[in-house]
Amino acid sequence: MLTVSSLLFAQAQVLQKSNVYLFELKPVGDTALQFSKPRYLTDFNATGYNNHPAFFGANELYMSVQTPRERQPDLYMFDLEKKTKTRVTQTAEGEFSPMMMPDGFNFSAVRQEFTGKDTLLRVWQFPLDRLNNGKPVFKYQNDIGYYLWLNSQYIATFLTSNPPVLAIGNVSNDQFIPVDTAVGRCFRLLPNGNLAYVKKGRFENWKLMERKVTGVNWDDVPAKEIAETIPGAEDFAVLPDGSFLMAKGSRVYHLNPRGKNNRWREVANLQLYDINNITRLAVSADRKLALVAD
Repeated sequence: MLTVSSLLFAQAQVLQKSNVYLFELKPVGDTALQFSKPRYLTDFNATGYNNHPAFFGANELYMSVQTPRERQPDLYMFDLEKKTKTRVTQTAEGEFSPMMMPDGFNFSAVRQEFTGKDTLLRVWQFPLDRLNNGKPVFKYQNDIGYYLWLNSQYIATFLTSNPPVLAIGNVSNDQFIPVDTAVGRCFRLLPNGNLAYVKKGRFENWKLMERKVTGVNWDDVPAKEIAETIPGAEDFAVLPDGSFLMAKGSRVYHLNPRGKNNRWREVANLQLYDINNITRLAVSADRKLALVAD
């Protein structure tokens, strides 16, 4: 377990109650999806904060967890096959957005650090074997709210300015290239290697966008619109076939951009499971779906 010695000096943070649920997905035809084998993963912390699920493999799911008695969220690992959980961090800071790094030996997270009255948001990396307490990925960039590894050298980052900026960070020289503004917090890689994200408008007329992020002169290639989002929704997941999932309320929607009708179709209403106000979605390579809801 990754630890630090200054637990008594952490600043308390109150986060909204949330829970994580798991389903298995099976394609039915070109547009339908069958949801099966529902599991409630966070019954051990039903009144606490459980968020930012991320698959590190078919049966390993990491997430950020804060129980009501704790001052900050830490990272937990869930073995979905053995049905066990392991606490990965126990630090004075809060850890969010765990993600496997491209090298396969390390993982990363956004760490919320408190320095006097200032709050720093930095991406840290940690060894999977947890033999040391990790280190920051960037020395000076301390306003990274969300991120996505594009490859071992570049990271797409959500910089917490007003409006938020999408910038590509280079881990070898700590340089950042801003490529868009007024973006959503969710970034995903598409099967073709491009980046998908949400571009926000003033009246929830938000767009799901695709941007080239590799190759020669990639930063000169403009983003292109994939589709309008579900109104007011900014979180999405990409399935192995390159199609998309979004959710609003208790309903989950599917979009296949290459289908005959390029529009969102409702594929599930999870109100039967008392699942409401769905936000974040994560999909594994073998089509397990982890979702966050009230």
